[in-house]
Amino acid sequence: MTTIPKPTPLPVTAVTCLEDRAHVERAAVLDLQAGVQRLRLGPVSALAVDRTLHAELASGHPAAVLDARITRTWTPRREPADNDSALRRRAHALTRDHLALEQERDRLRGRQDLLDRLASDLLRDIGEGAGRGETDRPRWTGELDRVDVERASNGEDMRTVEAGLAVLDIELTQIEQALRVSEEEPAELVGHVELTVESAVAGRVELYVSHLTPCALWRPAYRAVLDGDSLTLETDAMVWQRTGEDWSDVRLTLSTARSALAAEPPRLVEDRLTLTGRSVTERRTLGVELREEEIGSLGPAAPVLGLPGVDDGGEARVLRSPAPVSVASDGHAQRVPVSTFATAARSEYSCSPELSPLVTRVVRFDNAAGHALLAGPVDLIRDSGFSGRGTLDFTPPGASVDLAFGSCDDHRVVRRAEESRDTAGIGQRTVITRTVHLQLSRFCSPGERGDRVVVLRERLPVSEVSAVEVRLRKETCSPAPDAIDAEGIARWDVSVPPNGHRTVTLVYELSAGAKVTGL
Repeated sequence: MTTIPKPTPLPVTAVTCLEDRAHVERAAVLDLQAGVQRLRLGPVSALAVDRTLHAELASGHPAAVLDARITRTWTPRREPADNDSALRRRAHALTRDHLALEQERDRLRGRQDLLDRLASDLLRDIGEGAGRGETDRPRWTGELDRVDVERASNGEDMRTVEAGLAVLDIELTQIEQALRVSEEEPAELVGHVELTVESAVAGRVELYVSHLTPCALWRPAYRAVLDGDSLTLETDAMVWQRTGEDWSDVRLTLSTARSALAAEPPRLVEDRLTLTGRSVTERRTLGVELREEEIGSLGPAAPVLGLPGVDDGGEARVLRSPAPVSVASDGHAQRVPVSTFATAARSEYSCSPELSPLVTRVVRFDNAAGHALLAGPVDLIRDSGFSGRGTLDFTPPGASVDLAFGSCDDHRVVRRAEESRDTAGIGQRTVITRTVHLQLSRFCSPGERGDRVVVLRERLPVSEVSAVEVRLRKETCSPAPDAIDAEGIARWDVSVPPNGHRTVTLVYELSAGAKVTGL
């Protein structure tokens, strides 16, 4: 079997990014020889999942993949030569200074040796002269004093240089320790794909490799631009990945499939139903309770254990980037454009005083993106610029979307509720009367003109049993609601002039028989 030790590049060509991992596709062109040979491809991410590795050759060539596996080795990381840090530059400067001081110390030591030999020669000359009877005392004194002065000056320079070397040694030791902690990275784990191929004839053939890798995820994000009666919605994908290799010019696909969840059928268990007789008290009374239900047209999303996922309406959704993208393996968010559409928008000033006293500008438009809008944050932009950030709920194609573009500070709503309880009739029916007063005020600048329509919404209870009745007292409402939907939401379209005030009164009754308890 022929073995080719030199690795063949295996670049990433396409990526399908899931909620918490990515499916990576690679491609390469191989020069195969006749017979069985082992190839080394890569490098690839060391985080690649071994059991998901799949390799196949393009059809049309008489060759087959016998074995494919991922091998990993520790490789030292190369430090950048042209991008040194300030700490390393300081270490280089201290090293140069240390070398210069060492050279100066060697020069001073050589001069000290020379002065010592000069003093010895001078003393020997004085001794020999005195033995011959010479008495040149002034010359001998002057030469000895000059040598002593030079030796003292050289010794002082020597001590200064040695003190400087000691300081540099301490600082260099500290910097080297800091460099070892901050910049000297451990060896990197690098993976390669080892491929065993059998080919009948020599030739070039395309290879396709795919595998799963963790440390990659995406989430939807939006940007809504409101320009008069037109709204532009940009759908983006925030992609993070730290797989150990960069994705350069790849075809990016975004999916909400949850491959980590186990697809097992539920186990069948016995469900026994037991009939029991009611007591006398239970036959005489009917227990009811007041509860709050959230109104939804699509139903609540199924909870996902672990990392919060994307609300896709219970069905796996697939989005694709229109152009190749590049995502660096640094863990930072990369914003990838997915789609953009512009559509007509309808604005409404709305307020639900029971939930919030603020009047909010709500923009309503239809989803014309051609795909479902997944739940995610949306940046709101108006004529004045960035106005805030909201949340976009899951919206199927063609459905209506409501976006709140902030509250109106020139409006004020005050809500006051009253309740009275009374009994009436032969059967002593309980009648609960509730009165809700809504006071709406608008404060404007002196130059503002024109009325503004504000939509007020207040809820009424909805009875699920015939023993409890809910009746709206239109004769005492001021004014009567413009509409009441099936969920019991009453609506008023209130026109408010500049610096004007409006009052809305809602009155309704809850009537229950004597057997009803719980109200």
